[in-house]
Amino acid sequence: MPVTAPGGSARTAIVTVDDDPGVSRAVARDLRRRYGEQYRIVRAESGQAALDALRQMKLRGDLVAVILADYRMPEMTGIEFLEHAMDVYPGARRVLLTAYADTGAAIDAINVVDLDHYLLKPWDPPEEKLYPVVDGLLEAWRTADRRAVPETKIVGHRWSARSSEVREFLARNQVPYRWYAADEPEGRRLLAAAGTDGLELPVVITPDGEALVAPADAELASQVGLATEPSKDFYDLIVIGGGPAGLGAAVYGASEGLRTVLVERTATGGQAGQSSRIENYLGFPDGISGAQLTDRARRQAARFGAEVLTTRDVVGLDVNGSARRVRFADGSAIDAHTVILATGVSYRQLAAPGLEEMTGRGVYYGSALTEAAACSGQDVFIIGGANSAGQAAVYLARAARSVTMLVRGSSLESSMSYYLIQQIAGIPAISVRTCTEVIAAGGTDHLESLTLRDTSTGATKTVSAQWLFLFIGAAPLTDWLDGVVLRDERGFVVAGPDLSVTGQRPAGWDLDRPPYHLETSVPGVFVAGDARAESAKRVASAVGEGAMAVMLVHRYLEKL
Repeated sequence: MPVTAPGGSARTAIVTVDDDPGVSRAVARDLRRRYGEQYRIVRAESGQAALDALRQMKLRGDLVAVILADYRMPEMTGIEFLEHAMDVYPGARRVLLTAYADTGAAIDAINVVDLDHYLLKPWDPPEEKLYPVVDGLLEAWRTADRRAVPETKIVGHRWSARSSEVREFLARNQVPYRWYAADEPEGRRLLAAAGTDGLELPVVITPDGEALVAPADAELASQVGLATEPSKDFYDLIVIGGGPAGLGAAVYGASEGLRTVLVERTATGGQAGQSSRIENYLGFPDGISGAQLTDRARRQAARFGAEVLTTRDVVGLDVNGSARRVRFADGSAIDAHTVILATGVSYRQLAAPGLEEMTGRGVYYGSALTEAAACSGQDVFIIGGANSAGQAAVYLARAARSVTMLVRGSSLESSMSYYLIQQIAGIPAISVRTCTEVIAAGGTDHLESLTLRDTSTGATKTVSAQWLFLFIGAAPLTDWLDGVVLRDERGFVVAGPDLSVTGQRPAGWDLDRPPYHLETSVPGVFVAGDARAESAKRVASAVGEGAMAVMLVHRYLEKL
């Protein structure tokens, strides 16, 4: 029978997983003795079984307060399990059970999975070594925001481009949802309950039961609880773009007392947020997914008081005396003392016959991680030879039958980090075809074939294909800045010393000082991350530039 935790939350659980049945029973016994009247004690004897239990509890709307996992488990270590568990219950407190020989691994886990505590076995007597630890974690959990997140339902068609876009939009914005195919029984029941005939898809059913038929992103965002309207007319700092540079700027701006708003067109994280694994980011020796990094950064910015607006398309930037005005596509605008441009870049569209028609129906730009599960046991193609393509190949190779990377160049060395090249070389399921380009795609309602061309010989070949992911080029999202700030011939924003290479200050510059390092040709407007000309195109450098831009914003404001 469900019990009620302190504070009135029903079905709150403490979960324990250990592959040793004796230890597993002992942990559950000791926990049940102390906490059984207030919490459900759920035990599992493998990481996968525990993950299955957590996912079922999530669908039911149950709460999980504490998760205890043994470090040494076959097939999935305790650290690996806790990392997966974070995606299901990010607010649960995490404990690793270790032997004396494993304390080094436990300390490492503090960085990898934000471990709350590691507990040495044996813990007898529990009154001294177990209960005080769990008591503290439960108290910390109770004082945090632990409300269950209601579920959004999506009913759509497997090969509907818009259905795919809606799933990706919700996933990237960390909005929990459940997918139902329109031609399956439960999908048909939901459509009937919503009073729709299913001819226009997707249908999104909000947690309060409202049915949205083929909603636009802005409508969807407002209905699932994402902020879309600013709370003020005037800010100290407007950050445009929610990638690593923008999130870094929002965190540092808000934490240092600036009235800060971050404006994002689609979802925070940018291209980095779509990465399945970032392994060379400082402080995460076992890597971290882009979604996890983005979620932590967004929550951190919100904790310091930064506003985060989604589905706001910026179309203009005006200078009004000391104010900088940002105009939106709907005609509204907000003003601030300063602006940081962190718009990043987008993947270049490949102009090959058939690709546009198949986009969202087997052809995807970026990782489209919501589609990864459907690739299990199938043949996948990836276009691109940079880090984002390599990270996607490694991730998809876990379940796909084969992953073929199609690279126009003669090798990966000139565009991909060494560690990724080594990983790819060690995965039999991944093959790399250099000097190869896609010149056509074929299919009826979804992708069925690709025509490949060898750029060195000109020979062509048609292959069967159901999945194609493209990671090509880096086009800056700066067209809306034309005529406002100085950009180079490719559209990247020029800043700092690069504005004065001839010794002359930029045209229209009326201050008695040269532009600061990340300042554009408009005083008080800064640029950070991939949108800046000659930037490093790495996550760490983008975050660093976001923080540096805030320092320069302070310097600018001091002289206003």
